Amino acid sequence: MDALDRTLINALQGDFPISERPFAEVAARFGCDEATVIERIRRLIAAGFLSRFGPLYNAEAMGGALCLAAMAVPAERFDEVAAQVNRHPEVAHNYARDHRLNMWFVIATETAAALAEVVRRIEGETGLSVHLLPRIREYFVGLKLTV
Repeated sequence: MDALDRTLINALQGDFPISERPFAEVAARFGCDEATVIERIRRLIAAGFLSRFGPLYNAEAMGGALCLAAMAVPAERFDEVAAQVNRHPEVAHNYARDHRLNMWFVIATETAAALAEVVRRIEGETGLSVHLLPRIREYFVGLKLTV
């Protein structure tokens, strides 16, 4: 990672232009060209420095549903169940936790009914209960990490 990579990461954690050619606008800010910015972002993702690049949507404001979920998975079945859960395209951010509910993940769907259906399928496939942990209140922390 060089100075331009760091500059792009620091700058693009907010204030990404909404325009017909946003990468060209970013490039103009940092004295390079559009293709360079796009290639740098692709390279940073491929190298694992960035896990994703894109907007964060408010699924609920768009009519969808989003919920944190947790499962108590026997240790000897953890990898098997993780693979089953992760096969669902509605599932993201699946983590192992040091807790009785040792698998936590997020389910995002286009409707509330679809969320219930995903839970029903996961429970049917794994034979384990999915505990939904709905958001009570949302806080915006504006987290930006300087690299």
